[in-house]
Amino acid sequence: MNFHEVRFPTNLSFGSVGGPERRTEIVTLANGYEERNSPWAHARRRYDAGVGVRSLDDIETLIAFFEARQGQLFGFRWKDWSDFKSSIASKDIAFEDQVLGTGDGARVDFQLVKNYRSGLQSYARPITKPVQGTVLVGVARSLQVETVDYTVDYTTGVITFLTPPGQGAEITAGFEFDVPVRFDADRIQTSVASFQAGEMPDVPVVEVRV
Repeated sequence: MNFHEVRFPTNLSFGSVGGPERRTEIVTLANGYEERNSPWAHARRRYDAGVGVRSLDDIETLIAFFEARQGQLFGFRWKDWSDFKSSIASKDIAFEDQVLGTGDGARVDFQLVKNYRSGLQSYARPITKPVQGTVLVGVARSLQVETVDYTVDYTTGVITFLTPPGQGAEITAGFEFDVPVRFDADRIQTSVASFQAGEMPDVPVVEVRV
């Protein structure tokens, strides 16, 4: 896949606008009731990278990053400041933040996920772009050591244990993560005069499946 393991400048993404998007197909029946269905198992996030541009130097940085990705051709990492770690915003990450699964004495690979809960409903979001050096893993409430007990594929978000966790052992993890995205347009239009007048460039960014 065409993807660069490089993060969009965080000082520009900090002021961006965006979030998750779902696709729901709604059919209204003759009796007025609705049938609703979604062809997407997971949300897709969209952002506007132009909102965070605050200076002419920022515009130059944005254009350089855009050119290096060759427009829409190559994906890249994006820090979503509203949702970038396994814990809630006010707390530091901990190895018991998210439950990844349960050991069976044979399985060694576990995908990082972030669970979103509201009432009795929950959604498990696969995390494919964890941030290097931030992943903490636990087995049966015991903190593990990276490279000694497990390894992390930072390009896929898969945890691989060197020894299979025992039967019934709960696997947990805490981490920071990025969103895999690409530019959603093959051009950027900027004007120094318009920028100085307070007009921000429109730079759409969209999440990609990896």
